[in-house]
Amino acid sequence: MPIIKISSLNEPGLEVFSTLTEAQLRNQLEPEKGIFIAESPKVIDVALNAGYTPSALLCEEKHITGDAASIISRCGDIPVYTGDRELLRTLTGYTLTRGVLCAMHRSPSPAVEEVCRNARRVVVIDGVVDTTNIGAIFRSAAALGIDAVLLTPTSCDPLNRRAVRVSMGSVFLVPWTWLDGPIDQLHRYGFQTAAMALTDNSIPIDDPTLRELPKLAIIMGTEGDGLSHSVIAEADYVVRIPMSHNVDSLNVAAAAAVACWELRKR
Repeated sequence: MPIIKISSLNEPGLEVFSTLTEAQLRNQLEPEKGIFIAESPKVIDVALNAGYTPSALLCEEKHITGDAASIISRCGDIPVYTGDRELLRTLTGYTLTRGVLCAMHRSPSPAVEEVCRNARRVVVIDGVVDTTNIGAIFRSAAALGIDAVLLTPTSCDPLNRRAVRVSMGSVFLVPWTWLDGPIDQLHRYGFQTAAMALTDNSIPIDDPTLRELPKLAIIMGTEGDGLSHSVIAEADYVVRIPMSHNVDSLNVAAAAAVACWELRKR
């Protein structure tokens, strides 16, 4: 594969790592041409194992025969751009984690029905926009036995570079897709829905009724306002995590970890 040593920020082919915004990488008008950025050898390795196709690598020179060597050997005949640490930091706007970035082609989003077909426990992310929270929710979902993740269109893209990194590649391990309609469409696939919210009629998360449900969708809401009144009203159950010391709620990522563990399939 070609090793291309860069000496300026204007080398052709570097746009994917520098000037393109996340929205441009995602390419909403032509999703089949979309690109995402995976960061660090470990995360890139997980993406390759999941079947994603690389298009270009960017790494510090010292990592070509070091941390990036095994990744480079797996990526076939794609360009490998390299330069010193400071130049790459100036190019990307941040210091590369473990010195390696990989531009990869997006896969088409599967249908909701396909993702839900064999699932018993799914997490629904409704309007969560913080990339760190998205990555953390995916990591908890993967680690704690959730079968799939569904996102409303108002949520952050799971293939955002930071979300991918925070998830440590877990976005490649759990089936996920975008919801193409209201959340209550999950009823047609046999799911009952549990909205995580603080209301007068909520039940504690350790209620035995929830554990016995054959198929359950756990709905997590936005960082600030939580779930909308309409989502809560349409849910089969409203569920709370009991709190102590007058703490009213947890961060959505922490709450998702608790919910994934307590409501996991048994």
